[in-house]
Parts: sequence; structure tokens; C-alpha cells
Amino acid sequence: MTDTEIMDLIHNSPSEGHRALFEEYYSYVYAISINVLRNYGTAEDAEECVIDVFASVINKLDERNVGSIKPFIGTVAKHSAISMRRSLAARSGKSISIEEEEFSQLSSDERVDKNAESSALKELLLNKVKELGEPDSTIIIQKYFYERNAKEISSLIGMNHAAVRMRCSRAVKKLRSLLRDFY
Repeated sequence: MTDTEIMDLIHNSPSEGHRALFEEYYSYVYAISINVLRNYGTAEDAEECVIDVFASVINKLDERNVGSIKPFIGTVAKHSAISMRRSLAARSGKSISIEEEEFSQLSSDERVDKNAESSALKELLLNKVKELGEPDSTIIIQKYFYERNAKEISSLIGMNHAAVRMRCSRAVKKLRSLLRDFY
């Protein structure tokens, strides 16, 4: 569901719109929360943070004209999770000095929030490539995913290699337009 559809749904039927917003962005908000609260809170704390984020977003989203929901909700999630982490650290008396050897062991190279966002972008891109239809979607996937040249692609789909190059060029322009319309 697109941001525009969610915003229209919120204005026409707030409860359904809020439910759609939650379903669309729950995983993203949870990933941000769990990443920030790692080593400070429990899964229940992360769930509480998610609830706080959606309560805040729903209150502010109705009042504001937000262009794109994802960056807005991501910022609210990050700030809420940082605030909760500070609160949890203060309650438990847990603090870690950067100089301590343990500090590097506690951090993880895995960025769950970045992985979730990257996965969502890949899914969006794949859906837009599929919208191109055949044979354009096959040409784009073969060229940019499998790194095949026009001659190799032409033998796969039974087209002249010059036609494959031309269709690829036009498909890329159309894909840019589709992605530009989305953002």
C-alpha cells in the first residue's frame, strides 16, 4: 500500500487507515526499536517502544501534511527508541565506557533497521521492474542482476541483440519514471 493510499484511508476512515499504517510499517519500526534497544531492554520493551511510536505518529500524522511516511515514521521510531534506551539505562544503572574492551564486543555489525529498509527498497524495485512487462522485465533482470550483455540476452529470449539494447534503454527510462512517480 502506498503512502498516498494510507493517507487517503486515514482521512476517510481513521481506524482502517491507522490499521493499514501499522500493518505496512510495523516490521520497519520494530527493526529500528530492537536495534537501538539491543543490550538495554527486552523484547517487551521493544514492543512497548513500537506502540509508543505508532501512538505518536498517529497523533502527529493527522495534524501534518507529511510527504512521505517512511522517513517520518523512521525518525520518530529512532528518537523514541533512543529515549527509551536512556530511560532503561538510567533505571538499571547500566552504562558502558567507550574505552572498555567490552564495548566493541557488545556492538554488532548487523544493522537490522538498514537491512529492513534495504529489503523494502529491493522489493519495491522488483515490483516496478515487473510492471514493465515482458520482455522488458526479463531484459532488465538479465542485464543488471545477472550482468549479461545484449548478445547473451538476445539468445535467451530470441530477439535481435540490437533490439535488446534498444528495449533495455527504453525500459530503464520507463523504470526511472515509475520510480520517480513513487517518490
